[in-house]
Amino acid sequence: MFPKEIFFGLTMYDILLGVAVVAAIAIFTYFSNRRKLNYRLHNFILIDTVLAVILGYGFAVLFQALWNFLETGAFVLSRNTGATFLGGLIGGAAVFFGVYFIAGAFVFKDGLNRRKLPGILDVIAVCIPAAHSIGRLGCLCAGCCHGKPTDAWYGIYMVNLGKRVVPTQLFEAIFLAALAAFLFVRALKNKKYNMPLYMAAYGVWRFPMELLRDDDRGQSFISFLTPSQLISILLIAGSVVLFIVLKRAYAWADAKEKTDKPASGSAAEKESE
Repeated sequence: MFPKEIFFGLTMYDILLGVAVVAAIAIFTYFSNRRKLNYRLHNFILIDTVLAVILGYGFAVLFQALWNFLETGAFVLSRNTGATFLGGLIGGAAVFFGVYFIAGAFVFKDGLNRRKLPGILDVIAVCIPAAHSIGRLGCLCAGCCHGKPTDAWYGIYMVNLGKRVVPTQLFEAIFLAALAAFLFVRALKNKKYNMPLYMAAYGVWRFPMELLRDDDRGQSFISFLTPSQLISILLIAGSVVLFIVLKRAYAWADAKEKTDKPASGSAAEKESE
């Protein structure tokens, strides 16, 4: 739609990706302050998140290169390789939790990071679709991740394609913005299980959206499924597993908080908030 360079080699895609990261950090900071999260844990999570975003993008490109390899037999990593969000999500999540638990074990000897994790995931579940929604607008501007050719009123002309196509990027941006708003309200009310809810909702949405896509989707080892459809199924299955795990984690964290809670008004209590 608008893939041209604007300034300093940056396109609207690049700019909106930056805005997406800033938006995610702003949302997390808002809830961190609202819930009076320990400042050391807050800063630790922000650093962890930056690492996850940077390395997650690398994973997104790597996953795309692997899909390209399965389809063409050529493994190429370059500026034109492309990136897949679901690959970045999985890789970024692996980095985040690796740092959170391994480095966190040294930083938080009292296990504060483990106790607070369920609630933190409830907030991160708001940040991801909010940032992804903005990122999809970047895809719309770049002309990637597009749908099939159409003459319908909702079709959008893509400069790089020279034709009108189904704006799957816009549809997904709207869905993700609505999902983020829904989860934001849940987080305001301290509702639990936002992360498995996000995973299930996005998996259910993304699977049929692949049927409207017309860009190169790559191949999976299951011939009738695209890589994103396969990962969507894994997201839905993972949401069920995560729900079960979090149910026990919430109970453990609540019990731990009650057991370890110091006397009211003490300095130790204020530090652990």
